[in-house]
Amino acid sequence: MPTKSLIEELPKIVKQGKEEAQRIMERLSSSTRIGLQTNELVLPSKDTSGLWKGRNEQVINKEWMNRLIYGDNLLAMQALLAGDEATGLPSLRGKVDLIYIDPPFDSKADYRTKINLPGIDIEQKPTVIEQFAYSDTWQDGTVSYLKMLYPRLVLMRELLSDKGSIYVHIDWHVGAYVKVIMDDVFGKEYFKNQITWKRGVIRGMKVHATYYPFNSDYLFLYSKSDLAVWNGNDIKYEEFILEKDYKQYGYQKDSYGYFVTSARNDYTDESIIELAKQNRIFVTNGGKLVINGSSVKTTAGNIRIKAYRETRNGKIVELKTPDNIWTDILGMGNNNDAITGYSTQKPEALLERIIKASSNEGDLVCDFFGGSGTTAAVAERLGRRWITTDIGKPAILVMRKRFIDQEVKPFLYQCIGDYQKEAFSGNKQYRRVGDLSQIVMQLYGAIPFSAEQLNDRNWGYVKSSRTLVYVDSPNKMTGAATIRKAKEAKGSLLGGGWSKVVVLAWNFAFDISAAIQQYKEDVEVLVIPPDLLDKLSKKGYDKLIREGSVRFSTLQYLMIRPITVRPYNDQEEITVRLDNYVLLSPDNIPLDDKDKPKLQQIMERDPLALIEYWSVDPDYDGETFRSQWQDYRENTANDSDPLHCVYQASLIVPCKARRTVCVKAVDVFGFESVVTETVQS
Repeated sequence: MPTKSLIEELPKIVKQGKEEAQRIMERLSSSTRIGLQTNELVLPSKDTSGLWKGRNEQVINKEWMNRLIYGDNLLAMQALLAGDEATGLPSLRGKVDLIYIDPPFDSKADYRTKINLPGIDIEQKPTVIEQFAYSDTWQDGTVSYLKMLYPRLVLMRELLSDKGSIYVHIDWHVGAYVKVIMDDVFGKEYFKNQITWKRGVIRGMKVHATYYPFNSDYLFLYSKSDLAVWNGNDIKYEEFILEKDYKQYGYQKDSYGYFVTSARNDYTDESIIELAKQNRIFVTNGGKLVINGSSVKTTAGNIRIKAYRETRNGKIVELKTPDNIWTDILGMGNNNDAITGYSTQKPEALLERIIKASSNEGDLVCDFFGGSGTTAAVAERLGRRWITTDIGKPAILVMRKRFIDQEVKPFLYQCIGDYQKEAFSGNKQYRRVGDLSQIVMQLYGAIPFSAEQLNDRNWGYVKSSRTLVYVDSPNKMTGAATIRKAKEAKGSLLGGGWSKVVVLAWNFAFDISAAIQQYKEDVEVLVIPPDLLDKLSKKGYDKLIREGSVRFSTLQYLMIRPITVRPYNDQEEITVRLDNYVLLSPDNIPLDDKDKPKLQQIMERDPLALIEYWSVDPDYDGETFRSQWQDYRENTANDSDPLHCVYQASLIVPCKARRTVCVKAVDVFGFESVVTETVQS
């Protein structure tokens, strides 16, 4: 059967996208609406000397907190539209002033992350959540990509304020099709520009055998209404022009030694009056400039603008207003911006132009495909508020470190709360997540309950030991709420009387460690191998059962040495030392087989080298982790070793008879571990 063309598929894409968006909007006021779970309140204060003296006394704005959100942006936007009572965030419907997104647009992209460890380099495959997202996005090529994008664009339009604008950064793969669906979502009348950005300077590149080399991306600019903020005329960039080129372009020298350009249409009457005060106006044919209040005219001839003959390295500098062809901003390969190592990082100059042109200080800027965090970093520097999200753990690690390096204002690091993603979007590989759950359950050795026994296919049992087994969704972050639910089920499900509950899960929220400790007498949590889906597709269920090769591991955990407290003038010094890090089996890390022995070597000889980032809350209240001290690999302000964190933190804090210290660590794969210890002075 021949593949249907995109023209045939577009009406279906639009219809399905509108229906999905409508279901989401209707759900916002229901009891099943999605919330945000705060992992950290980050008060940037990276370790520079080994002794933290309470430098971080930044005032937290109770009315607004910038946010870094981990998870599917479709779900994050639902939470933002619904509002987040737990952190005092009202609904942001109609409150966002600028959106920039740079969605992945290469169906053949390699989403692996390179990790440099002492003496070895390995490559991490995407997490299970990422794998599902990427496979959904590109399973049917451009069709599934547009299906992914359409409802998200609808939610972005709902978030935009009347003065808001959206920039969608895209390339040649899907640009034409994205333009069509954006016309449908935002209205063709609100299409403002297609901007062509030349990414870099190509030297010596030969033309391909059948086409010209690609060296540009495109940005589609739409506004929400006719009230959109526009400061584009105030943005200038320096262009270097050879003196000989002035003659070629029709520039002339006047008697003052200025060059004269005819770009009068780029200037308002008010700006011409200001330029006249600077002696930068020239009128042709012997005419004169006549100023009447706030308007201008000439007695004869036309107005010309004088350009200063300022030279640098033999070139003349002229300030110009950008048009829709951007050739002056270099891509990362030719750029001096700090490179984060994130493959799709964009230069800060690109985002600076966008943010300055389409927002004002204090406005809210959002990026729902956050990547390396350039949008938020530039928004912070320019005095805007920001929210950024990403589904990739590597992106979250990069962004959090980048923001701390920049010493941004305190921000919240959040994830999607306890949810079942399958309630909102169907799984393409399995018709129902319950089907996959039952396969996992039987690979573990449990028996699924029959439909007559229980109308929930995620539950089963091990008959010989009276053990309940719960299999969580691969599209879900398993957190404290799930563990509490399992504890309750032990005493109530089908009459209760179970000896314990085993929870099998794929992905874990930050609060899982504390919940495991709290309910360890009743609930055991095991990790489903992240490559199980690959094994099922390659070997099949029957062969895996026969081999008995599927192993379920315990979670990773962090160990610290006893925390010490000693007087320090009229305060006290607490010292935290990392002791060990126990990672789950290399077989259960998303790696190629060739990299698993390398990881095993690191685990045996230098396990703390796996810590990517760690932070301390010296006075944990049991609810919100306030990250007041941070260190991470590549922070060389406190040592010269970019491949290790420092493993000791000394913090000077006010005296307190009893305090709870909370330590959080994130490893190079994005797994989080939390340790708390109560200490007394």
